[in-house]
Amino acid sequence: MSITSREAIEAALGQVQDINLEKDLVSAEMVKDIQIDGDNVRVSLQMGYPANGYIDTLRDAVREQLRQIPGVQGIDLDIDTDIKSHAVQRGVKPIDNIKNTIAVASGKGGVGKSTTAVNLALSLHAEGAKTGILDADIYGPSQPRMLGCRAKPDSHDGKSIEPNVSYHLQSMSIGYLVNEETPMIWRGPMVTSALEQLLGDTNWSDLDYLIIDLPPGTGDIQLTLCQKIPVSGAIIVTTPQDIALLDARKGLKMFEKVEVPVLGIVENMSTHICSQCGHEEHIFGSGGGQQMAEQYDVGLLGSLPLDTSIREGVDNGRPTVAMEPDSPIAETYRAISRRAAARLSLRAKDYSARFPKIVVENA
Repeated sequence: MSITSREAIEAALGQVQDINLEKDLVSAEMVKDIQIDGDNVRVSLQMGYPANGYIDTLRDAVREQLRQIPGVQGIDLDIDTDIKSHAVQRGVKPIDNIKNTIAVASGKGGVGKSTTAVNLALSLHAEGAKTGILDADIYGPSQPRMLGCRAKPDSHDGKSIEPNVSYHLQSMSIGYLVNEETPMIWRGPMVTSALEQLLGDTNWSDLDYLIIDLPPGTGDIQLTLCQKIPVSGAIIVTTPQDIALLDARKGLKMFEKVEVPVLGIVENMSTHICSQCGHEEHIFGSGGGQQMAEQYDVGLLGSLPLDTSIREGVDNGRPTVAMEPDSPIAETYRAISRRAAARLSLRAKDYSARFPKIVVENA
């Protein structure tokens, strides 16, 4: 006869914090089923974001709490993942076969936005999600080089194009269609039209997340893109430098105007460690990303170092997360991606796919 109650199990689960959601398992509604059979307990949990690198830690924490309940002998713990679609801006239609779109933006160039974007996309894949990346920087596309992929995409019907695949990542860029040294001398409307075509005419294959590497800045082009491209959430990349933070704040305000939730801030080049002597120095200042996060009540997703290997990796088409998956830097990228995806999982869901489409036919 069992002396363990469901209430006792729920109380124990309520003591376990998901570090990415910053909530306990009960309030985060992760507990899907509890079964008690004598002195054996079976608990089913469901995560709303990919977390291959965190599930074992969470499993150990849950088991530790359940073992403290008097009478519990056997523990059967099942944790699965169900990534839902989340709402985009009002008046903007989501893209078929893409559950979520995350824009990676910066107020100015030179802060490592594209490098961060490709490594975060690779991190989401490593965490268990099906992921793609759209290079939205028409004037300066960099993803083909960073992914080491220069092939022109295929078109099976002459109307749509197939995404290139590199490191298991689906990708599309204007850089696949023009020579790397060809300047794109286009005005704003042409850029917007080209980007809409790259997004809508690509045969994305059932993506959980599409990372959109936005062009730097907050001008008319960026604002128009954010008004026309469906975005579930945004990530702001900055350095601790005051000038970069000033422009990053403008980027954050831009997303507020178009009603796109900012998932958090990534502070890039936060510190430099000398490869010769090990001396650590904050070349671009310190604490700027944290101060900005507190000022605007958004999360600091993580800080990345100024490291030669990161730059060398993307320059040679060998991103850190793909080529050095066990390195501390790769783990930092993966931790940032988990936090961003977790924050998105708490946002409003998009249930439009559940409603049937009504087609009127002539009898």
